[in-house]
Amino acid sequence: MKKIFLFSALALSSFFGKAQSFYDINTIQTIEINFAETNWDYLMDTAKAGYETNLMAQWVKINGVQFDSVGVRYKGNSTYNAGQVKNPLHIELNDFINQDYQGYTDVKLSNIGKDPSMVREVLGYSILRQYMAAPLSNYANVYINGTLIGIYASSESIADNFNENHFYSNSGTAFKCNPPAGAGPGTTDYPDLVYQGTDSTLYYDGYELKSNYGWADLIKLTDTLKNFTSSVEKILDVDRALWMIAFDNVIVNLDSYIGGFKQNYYLYRDGTNRFNTTIWDLNESFGTFSQTGTIMLGSTTAKQQMTHTLHSGDAGWPLVQKLLAVPMYKRMYIAHMRTILSENFASGTYYTTAQSLQTLIGPSVTADANKFFTYSQFTSNLTTDVISGMTNAPGLTNLMGARNSWLMAQTDFTYTAPTITGIVPTTASPAINANDTILATVTNANINGVYLGYRYDVKDAFKRILMYDDGLHGDGAAADNVFGVSIPVNASYVQYYIYAENNNAGMFSPQRAEYEYYTLYATISMMSVGDVTINELLAINTAMVTDPNGDYSDFIEFYNNTSAIVSMDNAYLSDDYATPLKWSFPNNTTIAPGGYLIVWADNDTMQSGLHANFKLSGTGEQLMLSYASGTVIDSVTYGAQTANTSYARCANGTGPFSLLYPTYMSFNCISGIEENDASANINLFPNPASNDFTINSNKEFETVEIYNTLSQLVYSNKVNQTKSLQLNVSGLSNGIYFVKIDNSVIKKISVSH
Repeated sequence: MKKIFLFSALALSSFFGKAQSFYDINTIQTIEINFAETNWDYLMDTAKAGYETNLMAQWVKINGVQFDSVGVRYKGNSTYNAGQVKNPLHIELNDFINQDYQGYTDVKLSNIGKDPSMVREVLGYSILRQYMAAPLSNYANVYINGTLIGIYASSESIADNFNENHFYSNSGTAFKCNPPAGAGPGTTDYPDLVYQGTDSTLYYDGYELKSNYGWADLIKLTDTLKNFTSSVEKILDVDRALWMIAFDNVIVNLDSYIGGFKQNYYLYRDGTNRFNTTIWDLNESFGTFSQTGTIMLGSTTAKQQMTHTLHSGDAGWPLVQKLLAVPMYKRMYIAHMRTILSENFASGTYYTTAQSLQTLIGPSVTADANKFFTYSQFTSNLTTDVISGMTNAPGLTNLMGARNSWLMAQTDFTYTAPTITGIVPTTASPAINANDTILATVTNANINGVYLGYRYDVKDAFKRILMYDDGLHGDGAAADNVFGVSIPVNASYVQYYIYAENNNAGMFSPQRAEYEYYTLYATISMMSVGDVTINELLAINTAMVTDPNGDYSDFIEFYNNTSAIVSMDNAYLSDDYATPLKWSFPNNTTIAPGGYLIVWADNDTMQSGLHANFKLSGTGEQLMLSYASGTVIDSVTYGAQTANTSYARCANGTGPFSLLYPTYMSFNCISGIEENDASANINLFPNPASNDFTINSNKEFETVEIYNTLSQLVYSNKVNQTKSLQLNVSGLSNGIYFVKIDNSVIKKISVSH
């Protein structure tokens, strides 16, 4: 007979609030930093001059939520100065302690030192996010040791979370494309993507490696751009790169790849083995920076009339030179520019957004004693040029109104582009693994100039194939301007777009492709709502249960509420309602009737078992089980979690969530469940128990769990198979408890000391 001692039951509490999004563009965040050192500014300046190490703040509060022992440092190049009060800041919540705010660990704050309007960065990102992955951005009032330093632009860090959310992994090759020593008039090494040979040391001064490896990948990219341009789509997301240079050119963002220092972008190599470009640092966009690298655009007129083919003949900018030398890519580039212009600048929506931002931050700008421009310059710079010190900032409408008119008058923009209408699949909801024909009515296009781009998953690259108007591809009569092509529907959905071109111009449908697309949904067998539920999650697992690889990984438990086997085929799991298709269940994944399924949320998809490509946030986030069609089977929004405490349903599978002791692959609670020992012949004695009680059974058992009347698990253990087990309950409070044996038999016992 074995004897095991129980300790006092765990006291638990719950938190059900959901904090407002940290990057909500319509709100101003409050960030408070407290240093123990009164000479914190001197220490931060010293660190910036040395190795840019963090100074540990006693605490940082974000909208009232306090984080202890946080890393803080000054950042920036031209906007940092040891003699000014308001310097750019980088806050690392997890530098000393593993902690985050709404899933974010890094907070990057720009001091808005080059922008009289104080909207360029936030406005620029809001436009850019329509066309490619880009940081979220808004504002924050920052206090240090109780003193208001001023209002900052707060923009999402391009790091693991960003790559995971947009590129569905975060372990690929990653580069910050800024010279590690900083760019300036004396800079000679740039992240220009010029091929310099196979010696990786020749690239060290131009790029900052952000992953554990990757120099060979970067060298291959530069080599391909220079010498094997016809294969560039295999190693680079060309469409995303075209959107980047189109955006930079339209808004005259020259502190960028297309400017003098060829910087301020990131490269990330995703699961398709292609590099993705991401724009960073828009504080000098809309014409505030004047250096193109070949000429200086000293006047607003010069910026209004900056050529749309800037650097198309310059070997020092191969991303521009090599891509625009391909006729199709150039037509795509011009199509993207036209879309940006028509949706934002011809329509004037950018000005409406800029006005709203200034209205939002106006009181904070007034209160900012350390701002770099006057309040009058702040309000006037929406329309009027401001020259102050080294800053020459065109008025936004003065620059962009004339730039839109000038660009649209250039020959490349006056060509008649194809028109694309009537896009339909032949079968609206084809059977999975069947073929379907996509049709589109296209006029003013070359007969061999209409393409379908399609993919089966958001993590895949689009494949571009020719469409036909020959009467032989399900397209009706030949030469009737109806183009068609058949594709296999090999997944629960197909994402697709149409691109058409003639000798002079191209057109996408939808016009924001490849960032936006149409979706064809296959007919599939789906769970009904409630068949399978998110039953339990453990967001901070440091000591409770290990995954099959021996790691303490966060987990999500699913429960099958039905009496039949349920297939998880074609279902998706995500920790963000805005990106529901983050992780797909592998084919042939099932849950037994009344059974459980565990997904480890550790972003380690190479390990055995079910491992999602994201982690759970201990400060709260969202979870959703859904299908590509938008059908949501179950979802939950949870708040701040406690280490080694689950957020679980009670009653099991159907009830509301509360914080409970983890019950991995087992009942979360036993409310409403009666004793069911009639056929098991299991006895508990003495009952009531004072200090000890014994479990006697007519057959061997190996798991025992004890729950209190609050449905909290107070004891759990797996023992070698035995028919008799003695337990000490002296540490339990008086009351009724439920003993669950081998996940099936439930017995009631009273404890009375």
